[in-house]
Parts: sequence; structure tokens; C-alpha cells
Amino acid sequence: MREGRFSSPAAEVAQRYSESVSFDRRLYRHDIAGSIAHASALASIGILSADEFEMIARGLREIENEIAADKFVWDQSLEDVHMNIEAALTKRIGAPGAKLHTGRSRNDQIALDLRLYVREEIDEIIARLRALQNALLLLAQRHSAVLMPGYTHLQRAQPIYFAHYLLAQLEALERDQERLRDARRRADVMPLGSGALAGSTIALDREAIAKALGFQRVTQNSIDAVSDRDFVADFLYSLVMIGIHLSRFSEDLIIWNTKEFGFIEFSDAFATGSSLMPQKKNPDMAELTRGKSGRLIGNLVTLLAILKGLPSAYNRDLQEDKEALFDSVDTVRGALEVFSAMLPALTIDRERMESLANDPQLLATDLAEYLVGKGVPFREAHAIVGKLAASGRRLNALSDQEFRAASHAFGQDVREVFDVRKALQRRAATGSPSPENIERQIARWRQLLQTE
Repeated sequence: MREGRFSSPAAEVAQRYSESVSFDRRLYRHDIAGSIAHASALASIGILSADEFEMIARGLREIENEIAADKFVWDQSLEDVHMNIEAALTKRIGAPGAKLHTGRSRNDQIALDLRLYVREEIDEIIARLRALQNALLLLAQRHSAVLMPGYTHLQRAQPIYFAHYLLAQLEALERDQERLRDARRRADVMPLGSGALAGSTIALDREAIAKALGFQRVTQNSIDAVSDRDFVADFLYSLVMIGIHLSRFSEDLIIWNTKEFGFIEFSDAFATGSSLMPQKKNPDMAELTRGKSGRLIGNLVTLLAILKGLPSAYNRDLQEDKEALFDSVDTVRGALEVFSAMLPALTIDRERMESLANDPQLLATDLAEYLVGKGVPFREAHAIVGKLAASGRRLNALSDQEFRAASHAFGQDVREVFDVRKALQRRAATGSPSPENIERQIARWRQLLQTE
């Protein structure tokens, strides 16, 4: 690239500072796929002969195989994945290799590579999300009748089924999957042919290139095409939300694993010990996931900070988008993999969960709604039950006289309120944790996950 314009080589310290091949080499398959499609377009308008195209395509595939086998030698002085592959190709096949870059710039080349990469990784992460959803669904089916206390403000609130909690995680992961699909649609636009910023006098059939690479559309403005990283930001945000959902899930599991709660126990395979305290069994996989979610947020902020001050078209700052992207992809891939393996190995202490779920104070709202059913306005009923709860007595231990002293609306049937399973059966509205609703939701998820 320096031949002609520059009379001396770049300083070694400048080369080290500006190289990206140490990390963008992971785009080699996408770069080669784009180069073969580009070469085919050049051949279709006579820039390359049929023989030259075959030499280029064959040479690129040989290079791809060498890289995959870790036999390719990367040269830092060539800066990036693009120039390393092009230089290796030209060294092998001569002049035809030097024709490959006709009508394109590294600006639209990297924009293409990134879109190919993001599309592929979205598909992979959706598959891993589905695997985790299946693990959650199996856990919900296995423990569908287990009662537990639900919490707000980390205080016992109302009884639920453990399966209802697990199905809540499925819902959050489904939104993540929907976000990824939406991000994929915006990534699915082909930028090659935009050149540095103003296209080229060599008019390629961009629609044919898009079809060859599986894109649904082509970009409509060459300036925007080389500078757009919205699709990367969309993807990183989607990964952030996966991380946040897994972090919140991790927090629940970590708390429930404590002796104070005692709801679950991590298997030995997914726990670690202490270097000092021999009795310890720590939930490190969940803790690491909770911590790594912060890195995902940081990577998104990194990209947004890079983008916010850039003038139009390509600027070298955009080189810094890749490490944040790659790190987030690796982090989420790993977290989804470990959770899918960790959840089936959890030990659930049903007896402990249900002993706390049977706390009659958790049915205070049901008691207030009992009064509503007797014609008492809800705010009045709320105050009556609040006073009873404030007495410190277990609500189901109050005598008939104590109930009637609080309100004449209480009758002998008030005792029926304190049957937890009957209370949950009454929660029949869509989305509530009645056994019938949970059964329907499990069936819905089973069908949804099996049809993909």
C-alpha cells in the first residue's frame, strides 16, 4: 500500500501500534468468501479471465485451509487480515492476485467481513440460547409441582411454583432471541462495491455479489456503507441483554445456594473450593457470569464512544470495533454453554423450598382479596390485613374471634385461604402461576422449541 506514495517504510513502532492482524485474523473465512465473490464479479465484466478467476479462487481456498490448519504465517508489517491474504495470494499466483483488489477498498472489504461475521455469530448464539431454553424447560418439567416463595425486594412475597420462575427465564431469553433476529436483519445488507466512500468507475453487479454471499439487500449509499457500524452496536446490545439476564439469574442461584436459603446446590463439577477454607463450595460459574456481564456493557460503551465523534465515511478509529465485538461474542458463547451444562446438574431441595412457601404470611394478599370478595373495598381490606400481619402472629393461627374483631366480613371459610396449592389454583389469569397455566406454558414452550 505504501508503494508509490511513500519513499520510506513505516516506523516499526508505528507498525506495532497500528496493526490489527493479531485480532482481525479471525475474519479470514469471511474475508476469503468475500474475495471469491468479488473475483467472480470481476470475471463477469472481463476484468479477470476465467482462468485468472479459477487461479484466485483455488489459491484463496488453499490459503483458507492453511489458516484453518494453523500453518499460515501472519506478517504484522502487512497490518491486517486483508493484506496478509492478498499478499500471500499474489506471491503464489502472481499477476492475477494483484488484480483482485480492483474496484474495492479495505473500507468496504472490512464492512463486508464484519457483516458476514455478525450474521454467522448471531445464528450460533441463537442456537446456544435455544440449548439453554431447552435445559430450563426440562428443569421446569422435572420440578413442575415444587412450591417456593416468590420474592420482591428480596423479601418473601407470595407463593409460586419453581417452574413458574424457570419459565420466566425462558421468556427473557426469548426476547434476547427476538432481538438477535432483528439485529441480523439489519446486518444482512451487502456493502461491497462502495469502495473507499464513493464507489468505483468499475461498475460491479452488486446484486449478484449479494446473492452469492446470501445477503437479502445491498446498501444504497456508499458513504454510509463504509462507516455504518449500527449493526455491530445492535449486536453488542443484544449480547449485553443476554449477559444481564444471565447475571440476574446467576444472582438468584447464588443466593439460593447459601445455607441461609438452601434451595439449591451446585454440583461439584460446577463449583470450586477455597485455597484456605476446606469446607467451602463456591458457585464460581454463576459468579463469573455475573461479573462478565460488566465486560459486555463495557464493550458496548467502547463501540458507542468510538462512533459518537467520527466524521462521515471511514476513519481508522473503526479498527477498534473488533476487539470489543470479538470479546463479547466469546463471553456470551461461553456463558450460554456453561449454563446449559450447569442447570441439569443442580440439586433442588424441594422440602426446604416448600417449607418456606407454606408460610401463611405469604397469603396476606389472598386474605385481603377474600375480604374484597365479601364486599370490602380493597384499600380497607389491605389495611385490615396489614394490622393483622403487624401483630407478629401467624395469620393462620388467629382465632375466629380475632378475625371477626378485625372485620365482621370474616367468616368460618377464611381458613380455606391458607391452603397454598388451592391459592395457586385460584391464580388462573393468563401469565399467573396456576398449575393449569404452568402446564399450558410448558406445552407451549415444548412445541415452540421442537419446531425450530
